[in-house]
Amino acid sequence: MISDPSAPTDTIPLIVDVDTGIDDSLALLYLMASPEADILAITCTAGNVPARQVATNNLAWLDLCAYRDVEVAIGAEVPIVQPLMTTEETHGPQGIGYAELPAPNRPLSTRHATAVWCSLARSRPGEITGLVTGPLTNLALAIKLDPELPRLLKRLVVMGGAFNHAGNTRPTTEWNIAVDPDAAKIVFDAFSGLPADRRPIICALDVTERIEMTPEHVAELARVAGSVPAEVISREDPAGTRSSASNRVVRHLSDAVRFYMEFHASHDQGFLAHMHDPFAAAVALDASLAEFMAATVDVEIDGTLTRGQTVADWRGMWGRPPNVDVVINTDPAEFFRRLIDRVGPYARAVG
Repeated sequence: MISDPSAPTDTIPLIVDVDTGIDDSLALLYLMASPEADILAITCTAGNVPARQVATNNLAWLDLCAYRDVEVAIGAEVPIVQPLMTTEETHGPQGIGYAELPAPNRPLSTRHATAVWCSLARSRPGEITGLVTGPLTNLALAIKLDPELPRLLKRLVVMGGAFNHAGNTRPTTEWNIAVDPDAAKIVFDAFSGLPADRRPIICALDVTERIEMTPEHVAELARVAGSVPAEVISREDPAGTRSSASNRVVRHLSDAVRFYMEFHASHDQGFLAHMHDPFAAAVALDASLAEFMAATVDVEIDGTLTRGQTVADWRGMWGRPPNVDVVINTDPAEFFRRLIDRVGPYARAVG
């Protein structure tokens, strides 16, 4: 049964590892707008854009929302083995589409992201949920420093992979895994052997590409936020049209999402935006939003055509126990209801 997100809950301490990113941005807004989310730290890895731009984006969103002090730490600036690839054509030159956020005033942490992962997990064993919506580089390096890390976390939620679904980077590969396949393999291997209720939750393209944000969703979020005039994003608008929303959160969010919709339309996917990362954030707060299937997942790192492919053994053919729970179904309408019910009033409150 899907729980009521307005019901009182215990807080959920989180380490959030991102490569912000348009959909990462909305994931952060979702978490900031969720009273049960206790963001302990935001760690930054290179992916959608370089790691230092990721950090700037995270600090800027925190500043824009006047959110409480949160440690923001830069981590890996390159993958473990292969050269870095970024995707500004998907997310814009700064990673946030057409949005132009004010320069942040908050300082970066003096600690490396891997130190943040290790020290926080050690300080609160069995309490913290890790949420990774970018490449798994930081977490893999942290595991190299502290092999006990998978057993110190309460749970891990990852946006990444593609199983019975086409890839979005190469024919069989999803972006986050493709950026650093070696890191992904380290993580999946390290999290093997955990009890069923501690296995990582994997939000792959099979489900996240069903999380389709439309102009109507943005309009409704803006309405709930009390923003004027009505927020209209149209396919007929000239490319790069900017929002005139009175609410600054709505204005910047709309400018970011419009870029993402234009990108999807240019690739024959419709005038919409796949909100991979906010869905993973929602699952990290309430796993009942999704249905799962246990599987043994590994990552192809040697294939000339398939490097970065996530391979799931659903039937135990490898003779290895399941090491993840893969999300196989959800209710997208319920997700967007939660998103609007949370981010809309939050945007109204912060202006």
